[in-house]
Formats: sequence, C-alpha cells, structure tokens
Amino acid sequence: MPISACCRGQAHDLRTVPELISDLSADHLLADRAFDADGPRTALSERGVVPIIPPKANRRFPDAFDKDSGKWRHSIENYFGKLKENQGIAMCSFKTDVRFKAFI
Repeated sequence: MPISACCRGQAHDLRTVPELISDLSADHLLADRAFDADGPRTALSERGVVPIIPPKANRRFPDAFDKDSGKWRHSIENYFGKLKENQGIAMCSFKTDVRFKAFI
C-alpha cells in the first residue's frame, strides 16, 4: 500500500489488519479491543490462531475471552509504555548533563 494512500486523513487500525496477519504463523494473537471485529477473528481462526482479544463493550454477542492470557497483553503494553517513557535515556537524546540529571 503506498504511503500516500494510507496516510490521508484518519484511518482505523483495522484497515491494515488483513495485510499484517496474512503471513502470521503463531498459536495465539494478543490484541487490543480496537481489533475486536468479526473479520480478523474469522481469518485468524481459519489459520488455527487463537485470537485473545477482549470484546468491545458495545458488542451485541461478545466472543469468549481468556482473561488470564489477556493479562499478558496488558503486561506487554505496560512494558512498551515504560520504554517510551525512558527513551530519552536509551537514545541519549539529552544534550547536556543538566538535562540528563533533571530527567533522572
């Protein structure tokens, strides 16, 4: 997909899901509520991938959801949040010692 086609205006994450999961080989897929749609769930199930996606609150007939496995998704999301918080240290983007010390 050309960059100009995908970046016009606002687009939902579901638009790129078929392309992302086309070559996926895994036992399970941990995803956010934003990916709770029948299309991706069906495509994953046909390949034998178990979708672990919490159902949206407005879903009329919510699918079953393994809450214990969903805790892993939450842990991973928190980990990436911590990486984003501390990227200044990891990327050495502080140009002066004073700013580095202020961040610490």
